[in-house]
Formats: sequence, C-alpha cells, structure tokens
Amino acid sequence: MALAFAAQKERTGSIPVARAGDSIIDLATVTKTYRSSGVEVQALRGVSLRVQPGEMVAIMGPSGSGKTTLLNCMSGLDEIDAGTVRIAGVDLATLNDRQKTTYRALNMGFIFQTYNLLPVLSAVENVELPLVVSGVNTSEARDRALVALDRVGLRERGNNRPSQLSGGQRQRVTIARALVNDPAIVWADEPTGALDSGTANDIITLMERLNRDHGQTFVIVTHDPGVGRRCDRLVRMSDGEIVGEERGS
Repeated sequence: MALAFAAQKERTGSIPVARAGDSIIDLATVTKTYRSSGVEVQALRGVSLRVQPGEMVAIMGPSGSGKTTLLNCMSGLDEIDAGTVRIAGVDLATLNDRQKTTYRALNMGFIFQTYNLLPVLSAVENVELPLVVSGVNTSEARDRALVALDRVGLRERGNNRPSQLSGGQRQRVTIARALVNDPAIVWADEPTGALDSGTANDIITLMERLNRDHGQTFVIVTHDPGVGRRCDRLVRMSDGEIVGEERGS
C-alpha cells in the first residue's frame, strides 16, 4: 500500500512523493488552541508522533484529552497553530484548501461513530459518493463501490438504505466508503462507540483483517481499552499531551 500511495501522488502530479522507508505520518511539536468567547483552551501541547506505513495505532485518553483534535490535525481537517504535520513527507501547511481536499479524497478514508450516511441513498450509493464527487465515471464508481461492500461482507445489502440496516451493518458501509478510494491511511474516530460489545468486536476484527490484508495504515481514536490492546501500538493522551505509549497484545 505504501507503493500505491506513492503511485497515487505520481498520478496527481501536484504532490511530492515520499522516499521509501519514511514515516507515513510525522508530527513535530504540534500545538492547537481553541478560542471561544474570550476563553482559550490549549487542546494540543507540543505533540510529536510518528506512524509507520501499515501500522495500526490506537489513541486513547479521557474526554477532553485532545484525541479527536489530534486526529483532525493529523488528517488536515483542522489547522494547527505551530509545529509540523507531514503525511508521506508532504507538509500539509504547504497545501492550500483545494489541494488538501484533493489530497484527502485520493489518499485518506474516514470512519466516524455517527456513520454520516445519507439516509435517502442506498448502501452502494453512499459508498460510491466520494468517487462520484471526485469525478469518477458512474460505471466505474459503482463497480468499485460493490467491491468495497464485498470486502466488508455487505455486497448483498447494497440496495438497502441505512434505515434498513443494523448499527453494525451501517458501520460496515461506513468502512466500505472509507476504503472505496483505496486510501493509504484510514482515520477512525470512536468507530465502535455506538455499537454493542459483540458488534464492536466484529468491526475491530474486520479492521484488523483489512489492515493485515491490504497494508493500510489505521489511526483509531477510542475509549475502549479492548480496541487499544488489539492495535500494534497504543498512544495515551492527557491534557493535550502524549503521556505514554505501549505495544498492543
């Protein structure tokens, strides 16, 4: 997948290619402060973190520790105040908003606790939507969406709308949508938070298989210690800082 990531950069022609062996995610002393009604909250306090291609990393910590802010800054959804975020050697600060949007569309997938599926669209239509928006022709988008649904075991439910699916099935559709562009990095924010324990286990098992079989890098924000233990590495946060790391089981 690291090679595929580089190839995607070469096809776009607008984003440099990282050298072989480099970290796919590299943060250096990143700070982020939110300001509202005269109140400042320092969400990230000089965070540094490196993630290798194909690694499955969990980020854990209490509410307000900066987990989701860290994920949003790493993925370029949020601007940082200071420090550097590099993805495959690319400093996100050097990209304008349009380039960042294109960069994410080509190379990243997102999984959220709330699914973010459009209720009026079928499962396959939800999965193919990012491709259609990116200009992929409808026939190719449909074929790739069906392949993605097949990878999560839901091809036969492609014509069902979200309301006709269970919570676990809806999260599988979300995962298929995150995978449909064959991303190098998948960002997941509490992907099992709305699921019962059995379904949550199924979803993490699926993510483990996808990580193993396709070499994609997964960064997972979670409050569940069981999820953290199943990742390659667990990063612990508190008060906007990384306070410890440990290997998964």
